[in-house]
Amino acid sequence: MSASNSVPSPVPVPVFRSRFWLGLLAVLVIAVGLASRRGWSPFPAVLGNYPGDMLWAWLVFLCVAWLRPTMARGRLATVALLIAFAVELLQLYEAPWIQAVRATTPGYLVLGNGFDPLDLLAYVVGVGLGAWVDAWWPWAGSRAAAGQSLQP
Repeated sequence: MSASNSVPSPVPVPVFRSRFWLGLLAVLVIAVGLASRRGWSPFPAVLGNYPGDMLWAWLVFLCVAWLRPTMARGRLATVALLIAFAVELLQLYEAPWIQAVRATTPGYLVLGNGFDPLDLLAYVVGVGLGAWVDAWWPWAGSRAAAGQSLQP
């Protein structure tokens, strides 16, 4: 058996892109998002609910990263956007059973209520922010120092 037939080693998880740090960041994003829905917001009032939508998309990014911490950043952003867009488009579906789910607090927070095309822009901003933080978070420097990359 030659060396060219050897099994490649698995991609190591970057030191700081651990589920612990992703979870901690997700809790912070959730706290700011819930606060923005309760009237306290570090964002200008003129932006309305869109900062909350942006934070929700960032949370989707973090959840996908938590499930797949070694996923390339570009792929991670694409998957997060597809999920966010699918949930927004699902709001066009108004069957009684899903409206009952949306009437609950968890259902409303996860599925939203009422399609708004501007939410799609907020999701792009949120996922973009997630990708930017992912690139600049301390784990990005540790990858570069180790010669690793999560880019496609």
